[in-house]
Amino acid sequence: MPSILDKNQYPHRRYNPLQDEWILVSPHRAKRPWQGQLEVSERTKLVEYDPDCYLCSGNARASGKTNPEYESTFVFSNDFAALSQDVPEFEDPDELLGCKSVKGESKVICFSPHHSKSLPLLSLREILEVINTWKSESAELGNRYHWVQVFENKGEVMGCSNPHPHGQVWAQNCLPSLVTRKQEQLTQYYERNGSSLLLDYVRKEQGLSERIVCENRDWIVVVPFWAKWPFETLLIAKFPVQRITDLSLTQSKSLSQILKLLTCKYDNLFRCSFPYSMGWQGAPFDQKDHPEWTLHAHFYPPLLRSASIRKFMVGYEMLAEAQRDITPEQAAEKLAQQESIHYQEGIAYSEKNNVR
Repeated sequence: MPSILDKNQYPHRRYNPLQDEWILVSPHRAKRPWQGQLEVSERTKLVEYDPDCYLCSGNARASGKTNPEYESTFVFSNDFAALSQDVPEFEDPDELLGCKSVKGESKVICFSPHHSKSLPLLSLREILEVINTWKSESAELGNRYHWVQVFENKGEVMGCSNPHPHGQVWAQNCLPSLVTRKQEQLTQYYERNGSSLLLDYVRKEQGLSERIVCENRDWIVVVPFWAKWPFETLLIAKFPVQRITDLSLTQSKSLSQILKLLTCKYDNLFRCSFPYSMGWQGAPFDQKDHPEWTLHAHFYPPLLRSASIRKFMVGYEMLAEAQRDITPEQAAEKLAQQESIHYQEGIAYSEKNNVR
């Protein structure tokens, strides 16, 4: 039997079974004074159209190509793609200087023509359009590539090069390094237990109710027990499903609801457009059954104490292992307590109806 440890007071390490790694948790450090870098909070006024934006409907992009007058989601091949189809076959197996070619494609997905509406400000119908686009792009690229990565970088602090709400989808002919490690971990767990690691994890989190942020019939959001980032969350399907392309219309609709709720809670936490990197992960597109996989999405937000203080992965994190101050349980409680109505929608309602 493990001895009792107050995890909100004492340093301890937590195991991440998805990546076979440990995370150092130091809850007492959350009290230390901050005199480091302060980020500029993104509290910009909502603008429907920006004539200088490369992604707005009808505008010219940096490549010189012109966007159509799109009215819903809009997808195009990245003008500065990280992956290319036209790469010669090459492999050097050198033990110290190994190198091999990789083929793939990179696309951009504009969520809507509205220049300032990120996911929490879109309607459920508009979010469903985004989900349907994720599904259709994954299906199309999955016919040619083993791995399809849908993701979004939101906010300047996360390296987003354009404020118009958008995401990306990259596809390649091999599994990336982190995915390979996750595939190994999921497979080993399934071989030992005959069940999905993530579905078992969902049941354990539901039984404990310590790290749940929100859930509905089909989906659950938790701050994972092994979270690295202060307000990191894991969005997991509560039913057996391996790929985003396998979602039914009903499941996609309930996903739109949980996405809007989670992202509203994020923005409401520090009353700002909450930055993050998020991405979907499911089974590879290799025409094989993968009962070890359960579809899920990671959200990695960098903010720590406020809209202007962020977490940095430096020093010990880069040289030894990830470390966090606020415990996952404390983070989950803060997020769960946030309102389900976006703070800007509340402000707009108050101004419209002269509520003070």
